[in-house]
Amino acid sequence: MTKKYLDRPTKEQINALPEFKGLILDNIYLVHSAEDIAFAREKILQVSHVGFDTESKPTFVAKEANTGPHLVQICTLDEGFLFSVANEESNPLLAEILESEKIVKVGFGLKSDRGPVQRKLGVNLNAASELTSLVKRLGYRQAVGMKPSVAIVLGENLRKSKKVTLSNWSKEVLTESQMLYAANDAYACLRVFLALNERLDLDQSIRM
Repeated sequence: MTKKYLDRPTKEQINALPEFKGLILDNIYLVHSAEDIAFAREKILQVSHVGFDTESKPTFVAKEANTGPHLVQICTLDEGFLFSVANEESNPLLAEILESEKIVKVGFGLKSDRGPVQRKLGVNLNAASELTSLVKRLGYRQAVGMKPSVAIVLGENLRKSKKVTLSNWSKEVLTESQMLYAANDAYACLRVFLALNERLDLDQSIRM
């Protein structure tokens, strides 16, 4: 018998869903100062899983080299932490998180992040869980990206502004729109993972 695969939701179906319930600005932090770093360390190192994503300054000229990632997002269930790679003070903590075997980084498209992270920060992305393959296990023939996965798993619409997507992520000081966009990409990854953990019975020890 031929296996019947599920259809991915259409753009219209996704747009009809309620808006994604993300982090608010009060719970999103740019990790710059020693105080920021200490707070991020306290919150992140006590959990077993975090949402992970990166942003890079877009290139608009043919053959222009991509020098990203310029921003790395790490989210717990309560806070979003934004690390500017240009900030050398926060990079040791970021490297510790990325290399940690005890903190699982969950996200989409992690294969494409490994090389740039290694080149930019000189560290390996260890203990990472690719959500694309996990969502596919629900019964989809092809890989499913972040936005449709949020719709499938959470029943919510993760809105993405093209203007913000193509904004300059290399700045150490980001706009509020950039902060919300970046943090909630990583936060969406964590929420999708936690919901999948229940549906697929992944049997992973999760500490939030």
